[in-house]
Amino acid sequence: MPKPMRPEIQTQVMPEPALEKRSRRSFTTEYKLKILSQADQCARGELGALLRKEKLYSNQLQQWRREFAERGIAGLAKTAPGPQARLTPEQREVEHRNVSLLIHHALDRHDAVGDLARRLRRDFPRQSLPLAKTIEPID
Repeated sequence: MPKPMRPEIQTQVMPEPALEKRSRRSFTTEYKLKILSQADQCARGELGALLRKEKLYSNQLQQWRREFAERGIAGLAKTAPGPQARLTPEQREVEHRNVSLLIHHALDRHDAVGDLARRLRRDFPRQSLPLAKTIEPID
C-alpha cells in the first residue's frame, strides 16, 4: 500500500548573514605606520593589549616591522597575494631560447646524448619547443 502524500518540505537552506565567512582584512600603509609607532611606544606588557584592541596577531606586527626595515614605507604598501613571479616575460623568453638551443645542439650530436634527445623528441612531440625550428644550430 502506498504511503500517504505529505506536504512539501522546504529543503533549501538559507544562510544567516551574521555567520557568513568574512572577507580578508586589508590594512592601509597609514594604519600600519600608526600601529608600528604605537607598538614602539608600548611599555613592557602593554603590547598584548594593543594587539587585542586592534584585533591583530603578533606575526602581523613582526611582518610589518620586517617589511618596513627592508623597504621603508613602500614595503608596507599592498602587494598581490602569493609568491612573486620568478622570471619576467623577457627572462622567460631568453630561457626558452636557451633551452631550444640546447635541444637543437643535443639533436645534432652523434652519441648517446643525441640518441636520447632524438628518442625524447620522437616520444614526446608535444613538448618540443617551437623556437627550435627558428634558431640555427650551434657548430
